[in-house]
Amino acid sequence: MRGKKLKFPENFLWGTATAAHQVEGGTNNDWTQWEKDNAERLAKEASGKWQAWQQEKFPEMFDPKNYISGRACDHYNRYEEDFDLAKSLGHNAHRFSIEWSRIESEEGKFDEKEIEHYRKVLQALRVRGMEPFVTLWHWTMPLWLSEIGGVENARFADYFSRYASLMAGKLGSEVKFWVTLNEPTSVISNSYVFGNWPPQKKNIFSAQKVYRVLADAHNKAYFEIKKIDQNFQVGFANILQFIEPLNKNSFLDKIAVKIFDYYANKKFLKLVEDKNDFLAVQYYFHNRIKFFGQTKNDNKIISDLSWEIYPEGIYRILKDLKKYNLPIYVTENGLADAKDKKRAEFIKKHLVWIHKAIEEGIDVRGYFYWSLLDNFEWDKGFWPRFGLIESNYETLERKVRPSALEYAKICKKNELELS
Repeated sequence: MRGKKLKFPENFLWGTATAAHQVEGGTNNDWTQWEKDNAERLAKEASGKWQAWQQEKFPEMFDPKNYISGRACDHYNRYEEDFDLAKSLGHNAHRFSIEWSRIESEEGKFDEKEIEHYRKVLQALRVRGMEPFVTLWHWTMPLWLSEIGGVENARFADYFSRYASLMAGKLGSEVKFWVTLNEPTSVISNSYVFGNWPPQKKNIFSAQKVYRVLADAHNKAYFEIKKIDQNFQVGFANILQFIEPLNKNSFLDKIAVKIFDYYANKKFLKLVEDKNDFLAVQYYFHNRIKFFGQTKNDNKIISDLSWEIYPEGIYRILKDLKKYNLPIYVTENGLADAKDKKRAEFIKKHLVWIHKAIEEGIDVRGYFYWSLLDNFEWDKGFWPRFGLIESNYETLERKVRPSALEYAKICKKNELELS
């Protein structure tokens, strides 16, 4: 295998992904408010949440300021500089999100100045030869909407589809690919099952309701966007886990896998199945499930967040999606790795398995590493470092990591050379 070159399909898209709240800075949404209310608590709880080696390596987790997004990377003002870096690294695509709270800070009032800002962002990508993938909802929402129940309110679907229609109408000349919702099941599980994220409700009935509301939001937005232009490509970003039984001979463990797989991977896709022009796959997690007790993985190689690195999982997921007969884009795949010791190998090994899937007839058309920049990682704050480009949050200096240069070789040649 050494020296072998894995060629990717012609016109394959290579890039990275970001989310507005995590990189732009200066937001005023439900998460912004939640951070202010919870920063002290999150800092105090860090000692009980993270392992000793993580606490030693990232002492900033004990500082409440770590949990306030603030100006983040100031990408809102520095996007051209960031896109210049991405272009220099051979990227021909980029996924980013529009911050809904900038567009509609008051219900029914749309800010033309902010719409124009995102038009300039899109034009900056186009002039650099990069295909934009626009995410319309990456978890944050205007304060007025969160105050009336957010995604638990059935009217969320109507508000969201109105906003989606507006964006498609205003910005459609610059956009082909629209991602309606980012990882709806992440919100359902973290906000309404485990109660870690705003609004921090542990309520299974609320979780079931949010499945329906978010599916309705996607479906309505799909129709509204397609009404404007049938050629628009519309999908949602789906986080998928590779799940297998801890004991492959255990009937009960197999039952547990089926239940977990249904709610984590299958249910939402079933609710929106015929309202997708492509599938957007986001892969981070492998879980070996036991019917009684906790999941247990080998965790031979882990990220700074203790997430297991298991590249084969992406192949298993892609194989399972072949039955839908839709183009597939891997719109997120990455790891927290502050020292940049594992990132290059992480990317290459995942691409080996993606290439295997392509060879077996699965229509994968693009790969977006998460993330272009180190960014604000939600309830964990700034200490997890996912970026190909290192962010200095004090000076706002950008520094290209060695792994970014390794990924650039792949992007520029459209092939992976095995070493």
